[in-house]
Amino acid sequence: MALTKIRDAGLPAGSVLQVVNATLTSAASTTSNTFQNTSLTASITPSSTSSKILIIASASMYTSNSATQGAATVFRGNASGTNLGHSVYGFGAAQSGAGTVKNNVAVNYLDSPATASSQTYTVCIASTDNSNTIHINVNGETSTLTLMEIAQ
Repeated sequence: MALTKIRDAGLPAGSVLQVVNATLTSAASTTSNTFQNTSLTASITPSSTSSKILIIASASMYTSNSATQGAATVFRGNASGTNLGHSVYGFGAAQSGAGTVKNNVAVNYLDSPATASSQTYTVCIASTDNSNTIHINVNGETSTLTLMEIAQ
């Protein structure tokens, strides 16, 4: 049976229509105080303009510099697109007062792109100190990004 037959069946609102997953096992870092792209990115093409995209992301953030703060967020597109989190703190942060700190940033966000065109989502990071370094996956961790299309 072709996939269009499933869509024709009129699945109820809240049904998961498709799932896309991406992983990042390499390290990424920045000293910039503006959000910078990482290689943790995924694309999904909604089947309807009314579909929602559930974004689930997990990133292991790390800083070893004294008094360093960093943030992670998800952009629709890339760092020059639409920041779906807080403009400065994103969806979460790592902070170091006097030594090494590692925080896991978890994102659960329901986006409404209002299009049936392909949408790319990118995890981006920033150092809120602009001179110290913020990292993800520095000790061989894996960060993930999952996109789910939800029928409305």
